[in-house]
Amino acid sequence: MSKNTVASGPLSGVRIIEFAGIGPGPYASMMLSDMGADVVTITRIGQWKSDPNAYVNRGRRVVEFDLKNKEHVSQALDLIASADALIEGFRPQVMERLGLGPDVALKRNPRLIYGRMTGWGQEGPLAMAAGHDINYIAITGALDSFRSRQGDPVSPLNLIGDFGGGALFLVVGLLAGIIEARQSGKGQVVDVAMCDGVTNMLTMFHAQKAMGRWTEQVGTNTLDGGAHFYRPYKCACGNYMSIGAIEPQFYAELRRITGMTDPAFDDQLNRSKWPELHQKLEAIFLTKTRDEWTKLLEGTDACAAPIVGLFDAPEHPHLKARKTFVEHDGRVQPAPAPRFSRTPSAIQHGPDVKPMPAAEVLDGWAEKPALRSRA
Repeated sequence: MSKNTVASGPLSGVRIIEFAGIGPGPYASMMLSDMGADVVTITRIGQWKSDPNAYVNRGRRVVEFDLKNKEHVSQALDLIASADALIEGFRPQVMERLGLGPDVALKRNPRLIYGRMTGWGQEGPLAMAAGHDINYIAITGALDSFRSRQGDPVSPLNLIGDFGGGALFLVVGLLAGIIEARQSGKGQVVDVAMCDGVTNMLTMFHAQKAMGRWTEQVGTNTLDGGAHFYRPYKCACGNYMSIGAIEPQFYAELRRITGMTDPAFDDQLNRSKWPELHQKLEAIFLTKTRDEWTKLLEGTDACAAPIVGLFDAPEHPHLKARKTFVEHDGRVQPAPAPRFSRTPSAIQHGPDVKPMPAAEVLDGWAEKPALRSRA
């Protein structure tokens, strides 16, 4: 994106300063850029790797600073002064020690939304401790729900803490803050803790527990592999199908198509019979390959879909039809989401960019008023 380019998307005109990080921070910035925001990443001198395959780094411009150099800190504050929001994912007090903490930043830019994303949050007994996704979801109860058949907790992809409880809550928090600042004229700090976000995502399960519909024993509940009608099933070929026929009408369709004629299946919601019914349905799925079951079940109201590998997903007919993966600069990658009917999101440019002078960013921003000044 050149200094005079206006991006497409509903966030066109929004300016984001991102202090370079890993994982969920770049992903949040990618989402904002895909939706049209002008994202400028501040990174240490020599740290930026211009890799065309680093898809989460797409769509932003990059400037390099030595943040131990007072002149460079001053230039960073000049950028912050013209931004709508800021993203940082360091441990608590790091930005303060650099002279870039919320008090300093908001003094320069009173309408700034200052986004701080960490695993443990800005305060609390663990706030200063190191950690990763698996640790943050461990204390929330989420990790305990992912267990092997032997009963041992398993490591899920870091989608839950990093990207769900972290990046997505950061994006929501920043956008809510920007909307409020347009009304009040005042900025604020958004404290995004992954342990908070994951706990918030578990609200439904805490409600189920309060209503007596969720037990503490993993593998005995409807949505944690306990129910025979909501779980993966191995097929004759060694691959798997996913089944999610919760509602009676969908369960009836599953029975009709798969030949679940045994009267024992009539007792769908009797938890005491779920282990037995699981074994019976397991035997049925072992009679056909995944492709054969897919041909019979996919697209019906039986709530079934093949379990495909990460590398095979771009070739699934539904995802291909929806263009869920797109080719950009000769590389197939996940498309922007969600989709907007009037102001479509787009990949602004690839991640293979070189750092640029901060003055060039500031000159471009000076030519066009910020979204906040047009509110």
